[in-house]
Amino acid sequence: PGVTSSEEQTEGQRSTLRCSTPYVCPWGDIILHWEGYDPRVSEVSSHVQLDTSRVSHQVNLTSSFSWKDHSKKLLCEVSHGSRKAITEVVLRVRHAPKDTQVSLSPSSGNIGVGDAVTLSCEVGSSHPPVAGYRWYKDGVAVATERVLALQGVRREDHGRYHCEARNALGAGVSPAITLRVFSAEISASPATEVREGTATTLSCDVPGREGHPEELTYTWYKNSAWLKEGPAHTLLFPAVAAGDAGYYSCRVTNSQGNDTAPAVGLSVTYPPRIPTLTLFQETQGGRLVIVRCTVDSHPPATLAIDHDGTVLATSGAQVALGQRLGVTASRNSLRLEIRDAGPRDSGKYGCTATNVHGNASATKVLVTRAAQLLIQPSAEVPEGTAVTLTCVGTGDMEEEPLYAWYRNSRRLQESSLPTLEFPSVRGDDAGAFQCQVRSRDGSDTSEAVPLRVLYPPRQPVLSSFLQSRGGRLGIIQCSVESDPESNLTLRRGDDIIACTRGCPQATNPRVHVTRSYNSLKVEIRDVVVEDEGIYACQAGNSQGSASATVDFQA
Repeated sequence: PGVTSSEEQTEGQRSTLRCSTPYVCPWGDIILHWEGYDPRVSEVSSHVQLDTSRVSHQVNLTSSFSWKDHSKKLLCEVSHGSRKAITEVVLRVRHAPKDTQVSLSPSSGNIGVGDAVTLSCEVGSSHPPVAGYRWYKDGVAVATERVLALQGVRREDHGRYHCEARNALGAGVSPAITLRVFSAEISASPATEVREGTATTLSCDVPGREGHPEELTYTWYKNSAWLKEGPAHTLLFPAVAAGDAGYYSCRVTNSQGNDTAPAVGLSVTYPPRIPTLTLFQETQGGRLVIVRCTVDSHPPATLAIDHDGTVLATSGAQVALGQRLGVTASRNSLRLEIRDAGPRDSGKYGCTATNVHGNASATKVLVTRAAQLLIQPSAEVPEGTAVTLTCVGTGDMEEEPLYAWYRNSRRLQESSLPTLEFPSVRGDDAGAFQCQVRSRDGSDTSEAVPLRVLYPPRQPVLSSFLQSRGGRLGIIQCSVESDPESNLTLRRGDDIIACTRGCPQATNPRVHVTRSYNSLKVEIRDVVVEDEGIYACQAGNSQGSASATVDFQA
C-alpha cells in the first residue's frame, strides 16, 4: 500500500494520514487498514473510487498526536488471507520540550561552602531540538547554560533552582529542587555588643533550617570549651552578665556530617565597679608617695585621682601637674607619684572611674611622715661593714632638733646628731630601726626600717642525751646562730649521719631525723655499743663555717 501524509505533525493539531491501493476488489476478502494508533483520539474512514478516471481504495487515519507519539511507528497493512503487505510510517511530532528535570551532583552527602556542585537541565523529549536554556534561583533568572556549574559554593547559593528549556514551539519547565548548603553561622540579637542585663539571644543557623528534612543537633562552645548540646539552635541569656562575654561557636550535626560555625565574640558593657585604690609611702629615704587606682569596667573608664577634692591626675584630658608629680596611665589604671612628700601631702585621696554607663569611686587617707630613715650603704650588709643610719627631718626647723633612736621598739640613744653609726656592724646589731625627730613644734617618728646583718655561723651548740627508761633512746642535737640559715651536717668519723639539706636520707631504720631553722636533731632508738663515739656537727653558710664535737657514750 501507499501512504501519504505531512512530513511532520504538530502536537495538539489534528492530522490525516492516508493509506491506499490502486485496485479494488468489491467481492473479494482483501482488507486495508491502519495499525498502531490510539483509537481514543483517532478516527478512521474508508473511501473507494471505481470509475473511468481512477480506481483506488483509501483508508484515512485522522488523529491528534502528542509528544509521546514522536518517533512512534504506524503500519498501513493490506492483507488477503495469510498474505499481507505493510508500509511503515515513523511519526515526527513537533512539540515543545517535555519531561524537563534537574539533576544535582553530588546527589548525596552534605554540600559545604567551597564545594563544587553542578546542576544539569535534562529534557526527556524535544522536536525540534532545544534551542536554549535558562536557570532560575528562587524565581530569579541566573544563567543560560544547560549545565549550571558552581565551582566554589557560597552560603548565598542555597535556594530553590529550576530550569527552562526552549525550542520554536515553546518551553518546558522543570520542577524546582533545593540546593542545601550545609553551612553553620551564628547571629546575635539584638547585637554582639550589649549592655549588662540585656536579654540576648545567639542563634546558630544553617540555610533552610526550618525546612530541613531531618532533625539537627546543635553543640555550643564558649572560648572553645563545651557548653551544651541538643536540638535547640539558640543560646538564651535572659539578663546577660559580664561573665557571659567571650567567643561562642556551634557545631551543627545531621546524619551525613557536621559543620562548625566561625566563633562570634559577645561583648558585654557595664559601668565601673568600685575602684581599687592603693597608697604606698617609701620608707627608705626617698620621700616618695605612690597613689595607684585600678578599676574593672567595659568600655574602659576615665580615672581621676584627687586630694581633698582637688584633682591631681586623670587618664583623660590632662590637668596641670606640679613639678613633684608624675602620672602614668594605661587601660583602667592610673598611677600618681608624689616626690619629696611631706605633711602637706597627708589627707584624703579619692579615685573616680567613669564611663558611658555610670561611675564609681573609692577613698583612702594618707598620713605622711616628716621623718624618714636612710640606711647606707644598704639595708642588708655582711658583718663588719661600716653602716650609717641617717634620720632625715623636715629641713625647715628654726632650732636644732633632737634625734632619738630605737631598735625593735626599744630606745637606744638620743642626741643632736641625725646619724647612728656602726663602724663595724655585728650580727647582734640587726633589727628594725626607727628615729624620732623632736623640736619645739612637736615630734615625728619614722617608719620602722629593718637592718639585716649577714654573718657566719657561731660556735654550734652540740649536746647528747641517753634515755634508758622504756628502751634505750639516744638523742644528739646541734643548733647554731647565723644569718643566712646554715646547713648543718652531723658526722661520726667519715660517715654522714644526717644533715639539714642536700644529703641522702638515713638508711638506718633506728635513726630518726628532725630538721628546723638552724637546728638538727637525731634520735637513735635501741642504742648499741656501736653507736658510741665522737660526733661532729659542722655548720656552714655563704659567710663562713664552724664546727663542734661531742663524745656520745652508751
